[in-house]
Amino acid sequence: MEEFILTIRCDDAPGIVLAIAEGVVEAGGNILESDQYSDVITGLFCIRIRFEAQLGSLDSARATIMAKVSRFEPNFLLRTLSHRPRALLMVSKYDHCLFDLLYRWQRGEMPIEIPLVVSNHNDCRELVERHGIEFVHLPVSAATKTEAEARLLELLTEHAIDFVVLARYMQVLSDDLCRVMSGRIINIHHSFLPGFKGAKPYHQAYERGVKLIGATAHYVTAELDEGPIIAQDVVRVEHAHSADGLAIMGSDVERVVLSRAVRLHAEDRVALVGSRTVVFD
Repeated sequence: MEEFILTIRCDDAPGIVLAIAEGVVEAGGNILESDQYSDVITGLFCIRIRFEAQLGSLDSARATIMAKVSRFEPNFLLRTLSHRPRALLMVSKYDHCLFDLLYRWQRGEMPIEIPLVVSNHNDCRELVERHGIEFVHLPVSAATKTEAEARLLELLTEHAIDFVVLARYMQVLSDDLCRVMSGRIINIHHSFLPGFKGAKPYHQAYERGVKLIGATAHYVTAELDEGPIIAQDVVRVEHAHSADGLAIMGSDVERVVLSRAVRLHAEDRVALVGSRTVVFD
């Protein structure tokens, strides 16, 4: 038996769940896990199903299920559970998020393939190559930004990349690239925004005496740091913590939140509904 993941997003209407179940059964499947949600704001219906079936043609199963649900004009995805999406990681100089993702990937805890890492600096080259992963140095300046992004798009095609992870990549992506990769670029940053912008945000937070620090992972859009949120977390801090201590604690939260968001996306547990997400965790 083979296990499959089916995700569907469409306008909500009577009979969707019945049609999906009939399609799975007709394809010889047995449903093992099912999560669904109807969003009252957007009117969208989202469902994620894990089912088992005899090993056979994925295309045949897709055609059988799609024939049952096509009248709902769904956003439809069917894959084998064993399929691992290919992620391109991007980083600048801070390596804590990259290191965590590589560690989890090497231990088999992260259900992705990492064919390469792209950076606008060479600082993380040794770390990446030590894991047997290709490292691509792609410098970016105001004068070369268009050329660099054109090369990045070539790399996405050459390596059949499914999604991109900005593991503390400190460059703003162009609106065009954000549109091309809509819903397929994940970013991480501290949760102080829109406050404490710019350099040393944790030191700014220390000066204001904050009592909570955290991190936010979200999809990248043309609106800087305002994309649909996938995962967040916070930790409490006290007056005795130094500014550097806050930065260390913040880095820990960033690692955990980004890894959680990457796992959720890789397992097809995130559905976009307008400017928000539905997360089947």
